Amino acid sequence: MAKIPTSPFAELGPKTPVETGTVKRGIYGRYLEEFTEGAIFEHPRELTIDRSFAQEFATTFMEANPLYLSAPYAQAHGFKDLLVSPLMVFNVALSLGVQNDSEKALANLGYYDVQFLKPVYPGDTLSAKTKIIKIDDKGADKPGIVHVRTICLNQNRELVLQYERKIMIYHSNGKPKGTPKPVIKEAFFPETDSPVIELPELKFPKGFETATWTDTYFENFAAGQIYIHQNGRTITDEHFPWTYRVGNTHPLHYDKLYSSGISGPMGGEPVVYGGLVFAWLCGLSSRDVTENVIWDLGFTEGYHTQPSFSGDTVTAITRVLSVKDRGTEFGIPAGEVHLQFIGLKNIKANDAFEKFGADLFLKENDKKKHGKEKLPEKIFEIERKILIKKK
Repeated sequence: MAKIPTSPFAELGPKTPVETGTVKRGIYGRYLEEFTEGAIFEHPRELTIDRSFAQEFATTFMEANPLYLSAPYAQAHGFKDLLVSPLMVFNVALSLGVQNDSEKALANLGYYDVQFLKPVYPGDTLSAKTKIIKIDDKGADKPGIVHVRTICLNQNRELVLQYERKIMIYHSNGKPKGTPKPVIKEAFFPETDSPVIELPELKFPKGFETATWTDTYFENFAAGQIYIHQNGRTITDEHFPWTYRVGNTHPLHYDKLYSSGISGPMGGEPVVYGGLVFAWLCGLSSRDVTENVIWDLGFTEGYHTQPSFSGDTVTAITRVLSVKDRGTEFGIPAGEVHLQFIGLKNIKANDAFEKFGADLFLKENDKKKHGKEKLPEKIFEIERKILIKKK
């Protein structure tokens, strides 16, 4: 153990002249011209997910699946401990990348091919890296689109999550730039175009029959069903600390001085970070559709179609698109359920369904070609696949 002598030190401020010409301003994020196709960013900071953090996320975001809440339940099903919620893993991976990827972004345009490949347990440490896939530059006076792939690794450098997203970003056009972390040309980046899910040998234990509801097993789902989730969730200023708790550094989500200087629908009050909205919406559906999920197979193309703000109440609706029996492919009798997931704000899900009906399930970007108007109450849309155990 190092023992270093110390003592009280004298105050220097009053005697030290102020050098107003020596100023440093930390400017973070990248403008469009600062991205290069093929570049890889190794994002600063890692995050160790301890048990209390994992359980607080699961309860705050209304997860009903005991895999994220009960260690004995998860262990009885073959996992070594309770699982960290996939939505928490996703939020951490996305947030750690913000400083390099999107801290100068105007908007996050969508998520693509979200794949959860390995369990994350309390005590695991997550890090993230991003590769720039494509840059769509529409000119200096228009925002461009940066398409990225992000991977999330655990402390053993194992791939636990892979996904893509598209980000809308302006050119700097004379604005001061920062000094972002240099791009690593030959970084370790274990992406895969042939993903494989690595799970322990799953079990179907006895003695947990009352841990979940009886009508959320695979046999209870059929293509065409629509679940109108009855509860909403009012978002408060709690979203400020949660943004930084998962590692997101974009000031749009917690700095009123910054957000008030932005014009348009994203300006005024800080915007709730979309990953948190995503997690709350999934939580609202959990008791109805994901309580008996044994693994989250991921999400395909999805969008935040409207921003959310503190005080908004979010609600959700789920439609079953298809079901597929997977036998014992994953170790226990289970089936795959493919869902379409819709998020709303400031309208009850029942009222939205009565008001808009089938139009809720049309993609907002396709409304124009169908001669339909976009729905201001609709804030999110995505498709999801889940693996649900049988009875």
